[in-house]
Amino acid sequence: MELLVHGHAGAKVLVFPTRGGRFYEYENLRMVKVLQDKIRAGHIQLFCVDSIDSESFYCWWAHPSGRIERHKEYENYVINEVIPFMNEKNSNPCTISHGMSLGAFHAGNIAFRHPSKFQKLVALSGRFDLTLQVEYFGDLFNGYYNDDIYFNTPTHFLPSLDCPVRMQDLKDMEITLVIGEDDPFKENNKHLSQILQAKGIDHNLHFWEHRAHRGYYWRRMAPQFL
Repeated sequence: MELLVHGHAGAKVLVFPTRGGRFYEYENLRMVKVLQDKIRAGHIQLFCVDSIDSESFYCWWAHPSGRIERHKEYENYVINEVIPFMNEKNSNPCTISHGMSLGAFHAGNIAFRHPSKFQKLVALSGRFDLTLQVEYFGDLFNGYYNDDIYFNTPTHFLPSLDCPVRMQDLKDMEITLVIGEDDPFKENNKHLSQILQAKGIDHNLHFWEHRAHRGYYWRRMAPQFL
């Protein structure tokens, strides 16, 4: 799979694209341009990965069990290939998980599932429960549910998480969630925030004016929160 690296030093930022987006989407959205001062100064280094959403969550011809199985293979690729590559390229101790829209789901899900590998999460306009039906957004598993879906839905598995080591890693992570005031998944973000608060996990939940679910807004969010 292809990926792009922007920068030479600083905190390593694992960047997930939006739904169906490619590894060059972040650059095409001019996100790299608005972050260029931080990149050139060596404050952050971006690792923009590809997606396989059309083979997983949005593969309508596949049974939902196959969709989540394909996603698990994608996560294994990120954990076992991309992150070691990032660490080989850059010894900075800080790794940030980051994305917008469905990319924010990917960023949040992998950080909550593997908190020892990340020191910061920046999720913009995210949806953290793919089984929800909100507005014209449907349940991506068509009513099907199993353990794999449960353990890849942050608002489902986090309330029952009681592993002391993982809990401490989550408490040590800097977590930032940003959602538009009119975004259909505002309540889902609030629900996630309530779960984190109940678990004693410090985090920041920011509300942005309007729906705030496109590049125009993300280009203003990223420099502020990354």
